[in-house]
Amino acid sequence: MRVAIDGVGRIVIPKPMREELGIDGPTELELTETDGKLELTVPYIKAHLEVRDGFTVIVPDEPVPPLTNEIVRETLERVRK
Repeated sequence: MRVAIDGVGRIVIPKPMREELGIDGPTELELTETDGKLELTVPYIKAHLEVRDGFTVIVPDEPVPPLTNEIVRETLERVRK
């Protein structure tokens, strides 16, 4: 798919692609260059494991927004397509 870069370097990611990847609103993306190619990825949340009350849990290294019913519902709808 071809997209344009404007005068200040912005690239528009088509809406269907953003929806498929779950990208909305202001989102941080990881940009890498390899062998003359640009690659955009949605970065993983950095986290570590801790034992709390006898259970091992994943703890994010940075604050993350709370997981809501709406986010879960939208994710299920997207992956079931």
